[in-house]
Amino acid sequence: MKKVTLVEMKSKEKGVIIKVEGGHALEKRLSVMGLNLNRRITKLSTFAFRGPVAVRIGRSVVALGHGMASKIWIELEKD
Repeated sequence: MKKVTLVEMKSKEKGVIIKVEGGHALEKRLSVMGLNLNRRITKLSTFAFRGPVAVRIGRSVVALGHGMASKIWIELEKD
């Protein structure tokens, strides 16, 4: 399985969160938004010029800043 950061994913790709490169505060903040390890997500869109990244987690949609999204590692699902 291919492993990429959330920023590197293409729109409509699905995967599972496998690692968060950040401190305890970042992990806690992501956890509050529902972005936990082993959670399945779908990337919805990326905005131009290092803008926010929108993802679907279950039935919720969350937008993350580029810096935060670049610290989230995803294992892509095969279609």
